[in-house]
Amino acid sequence: MTAASLFWPGLHRAGEAFTDTALVAALVRVEAAWLDALAAAGLSPAGGRALAGAAEEYDGARLAELAEAAEAGGNPVIPLVAGLRRHAAATAGAEAAAAVHRGLTSQDVVDTALQLCARDVVTALRTELDAQVAALADLAVRHRGTLTVARTLTQHALPTTFAARVASWLTVLLDARDALTALPPAPAQFGGAVGTLASLVDRLAGAGAVDPVAAADAVAADAARRLGLAHRPPWHTARRPVTVLGDAFTAVTDALGRVAADVLTGSRSEIGELREPGAPGRGTSSTMPQKRNPALAVLVRRTADTAPALAAQLHTAAAAAGDERPAGAWHAEWAPLAALARTSLAAARQATELLVGLEVDTGAMGRTLRAALPGVLAERLVPALAQLPTAGGALGTDGARGALAACGDVAALRALLGERTSAPGAELDALLARLGDPRGYLGTADLVVDAVLARARG
Repeated sequence: MTAASLFWPGLHRAGEAFTDTALVAALVRVEAAWLDALAAAGLSPAGGRALAGAAEEYDGARLAELAEAAEAGGNPVIPLVAGLRRHAAATAGAEAAAAVHRGLTSQDVVDTALQLCARDVVTALRTELDAQVAALADLAVRHRGTLTVARTLTQHALPTTFAARVASWLTVLLDARDALTALPPAPAQFGGAVGTLASLVDRLAGAGAVDPVAAADAVAADAARRLGLAHRPPWHTARRPVTVLGDAFTAVTDALGRVAADVLTGSRSEIGELREPGAPGRGTSSTMPQKRNPALAVLVRRTADTAPALAAQLHTAAAAAGDERPAGAWHAEWAPLAALARTSLAAARQATELLVGLEVDTGAMGRTLRAALPGVLAERLVPALAQLPTAGGALGTDGARGALAACGDVAALRALLGERTSAPGAELDALLARLGDPRGYLGTADLVVDAVLARARG
């Protein structure tokens, strides 16, 4: 994987997160931490310093060679360990080289390295979501009184405020941030060949440990601590530490996609209520110079559309992880997890730029709302109009609904009601003035905004 991709415009925003280079660095960190723990237990002469600078050797052609060599054993750790032993022999001697990877299995190193890579992405996503929440909170405060049309099933429904719409965006982003916060501490994976650390226990027993089983567990706990990871029993075939990450990343892309959907709607030429922040070349068309495409929202939506399938692959692999070590199912996790992490981070950074610089056209919102009257107040008007007197009794619900359906504006409705009912003109004028003002039919909009703002600031 590279830092950028023509197949995925914007992926460069993820930087080096979860790239091949980042993975190698994490793999070496794991091996070094394990060496330090072995050294503390008296089983390695040099500790992690024997691997100092080893990760930097894997760049360009050397990295490509490692990727090609990984095919032989099915994972990159096997050829990497061979290279690390050569490095350790050159820097700290043969005995230090022999201690590299002692007691571990390839899955231990890959699983732990992936947790390190994922932890960095989780931290970066939290930063982006914090910035988005701050931007939307400010937007909600500024647009508390901005009236707009609420849409349901793509159609005009009732009046609302733009602040209330922003509050719905804030809600999904806060939920996504909560999903990241609720992640359990990232665990290390140190179990050895079949999850029993048998070779380490045997070596500790040979070294004279009073309780070699407890000593082996202490080595694993020490290595996890050095990496800032949680120590837990091996999870070679208990894959929740992986699927929980996929679920959290997908929760983020779900939220970003939901916000992008509204931006895409509001950016339509015939609506024109929202515009993305401008940037040189952004939103241009190769053939239609009049266009200003919502490129950021489009790319965020793309990520939201593709993320669930990647998370599903992680769950599929988890269900197939049999025996004491999986065959194929474990290998199937790496690429989807990396893709999900990188694309979600890229989308989050796109969304931050989008929301921080979002342009809101309150004039367009007002025009749309006025053009939608009196229909968008039908829920309020029908019960009242149904009580108006006519020669044959009350106008009734069907009569009221028919009158509203036949009229494209308030003036037309007033004229029609004057013809069909016996209500005095002054009474009709007062009724329509009172019930036809969208500001009087906002329900709990302000209450909702206040509650979401309190949560955002809490």
